[in-house]
Amino acid sequence: MEFKGVGLHSGAPVKLRILPARAGSGIIFRRVDLDNFEIEATSRNVARVSYATSLMKKGVLISTTEHLLSAFMGTGIDNALVELDNLELPILDGSARPFVEMILKVGIRKQRRPRTYLRIRQELELREGNKFIAVYPANRYSVSYAINFPHRMIGRERFEVDLSDGNYLREIAPARTFGFLHEAEAMRQQGLIRGASTENAIVLTRDDIMNPPLRFKDEFVRHKVLDLIGDLALLGKQILGTVVADRAGHAMHTALVSRILKDKSLWEEAILHDDSHSVRHDPQPLASQTL
Repeated sequence: MEFKGVGLHSGAPVKLRILPARAGSGIIFRRVDLDNFEIEATSRNVARVSYATSLMKKGVLISTTEHLLSAFMGTGIDNALVELDNLELPILDGSARPFVEMILKVGIRKQRRPRTYLRIRQELELREGNKFIAVYPANRYSVSYAINFPHRMIGRERFEVDLSDGNYLREIAPARTFGFLHEAEAMRQQGLIRGASTENAIVLTRDDIMNPPLRFKDEFVRHKVLDLIGDLALLGKQILGTVVADRAGHAMHTALVSRILKDKSLWEEAILHDDSHSVRHDPQPLASQTL
């Protein structure tokens, strides 16, 4: 499957293809413009996080990975090869829905190797000022997120979702990224949001929305859940646990991932009675879509 678009921050045109991968390989990004250099989507390759999550290996960068990684987690994809010809993934419509819809259209293939989960055994809590993120033991994967923005269209929002009941496509994937018009010029001066538009983000003026309607009345917090799921994919395995976040953001998401992986007393590997999954391999050409 193929996507074309622009990077949210770089504004650079990019073409992306998602290919099947062997069981146990995980998610791997390949820069076809740089001699097919590969970067694994794991915590050790996290480069920097601010307004997006980027991966780097030996000086090669892959930027804004969270929406696609979130789509993989939401559809149960464990193994995939992602080829792209520039440094940043395409933003498409600002959500994970185009990725999810194409994955489901092409199909998902069960693989022989059982899926290995990361089961949380002990709680871990991180605080930074009024920001908070934690993970607690549970037999299922659920996320609870709260945000608080001083804007009349957002304010205090909270959303909770159980990711084991298959509602990711309906409840999370369509939620778009958002930004504030009065911050746009300063961010562009920093080399950010050069590809942003009302076609790929919710744009807020000081007291309203430039491009209504919202897809959900609480679309803002749902997008934060989408981002968190994508960042937690850097654990390399789906988790069994409850994640709670309050005004956390990408930096705290990835800090939680790093802390979990560094302390093996917090978790154990678990195999449940299901299979690993990859994007289906079809001998016919995969459907393509231009966005």
